[in-house]
Amino acid sequence: MKLDVILDARASANEIAKLGLLAERYGFDGVWVSSLLDSRDPFANLTTLAQQSSSIKLGPIAINPWDSHPVRIAASLYTLNEFADGRARIVIGGGGEALQAINLEPKRRVRAVHECVEILKLAGSGERSDYIGQLYQVKGYELSWLTAPTPQLYVGANMPQMLRMAARVADGVMMSDMPPALAEVALKQLSENLMDKSRSLNSFWSGSFAAWHVYANKEQAWREACQWMLLRGIFRPWILSSFLSAAEVKLVMANAQSFVDAFVNRTHVIENIPEKLLDKLVKNLTLTGSLDDLDALVAHLREYEAIGMQSVSLRIYTDPASSIKLIGEQLIPALN
Repeated sequence: MKLDVILDARASANEIAKLGLLAERYGFDGVWVSSLLDSRDPFANLTTLAQQSSSIKLGPIAINPWDSHPVRIAASLYTLNEFADGRARIVIGGGGEALQAINLEPKRRVRAVHECVEILKLAGSGERSDYIGQLYQVKGYELSWLTAPTPQLYVGANMPQMLRMAARVADGVMMSDMPPALAEVALKQLSENLMDKSRSLNSFWSGSFAAWHVYANKEQAWREACQWMLLRGIFRPWILSSFLSAAEVKLVMANAQSFVDAFVNRTHVIENIPEKLLDKLVKNLTLTGSLDDLDALVAHLREYEAIGMQSVSLRIYTDPASSIKLIGEQLIPALN
């Protein structure tokens, strides 16, 4: 199994480059930078790393086709890919917190992502073409300056419709915050869809986004995981019900504002949610613990490997250099 690292999108280009080069030295397969409401531009922020690195893959996650038209996404992606000599890649997703903040409603998510990927493919062909989709149109489109190998185009997908679409048009999928049992179901669905297109999981990239909170102090790790729990997709009952009782799912859903408040106020205290319930959320939706828990965390990652997941992308937080070093020295050798 390969490991990627997801860096803070608010970090400077120089800091991204420093951490990305460290990850390259430790054998990480790739670096991702999120596209958030308050982040730096993820494409521009990766150009320094693209120029200074030699083997590590890199790209933004997850770009949506509502706040940027697909042709603008294509221009940014293929420019980054040129800097990286063909090592760029991208995850196209169905929206996020940035869209809510600017009051954009992502309608027809699956169709929009589908057409965005098709336009990105069209851009990479180097041929002058028209694209007439249901949502997006472009005429006389040609990127005549392309020389680097074509970047990989992935889709952020957990649910059946998006998985079916990704199997038709994408080079891979990235799932997010999915426990292994649910990820296994999704991979089986994906495999069936790929077989319908005479493709297989062996030639189709599959990855999973996971939050990494591991420090010498276990309490620090647990508190950080709770603080960021809002972003773990916890308001998806179909995921929660895989490890919580019906009453616990109802309690989480009824206290959405408590998770928002904890995130905004940067605290681990989540009002009205018992500590035992928080323990279940942390255990099932994150990779959290102390240095004494590394063997258990390796075993957990092997669960993803056993179901056929090719890669796990670890979102790191406090002291990212130390986290990269720990993962590079302890996890990557253990998994290889």
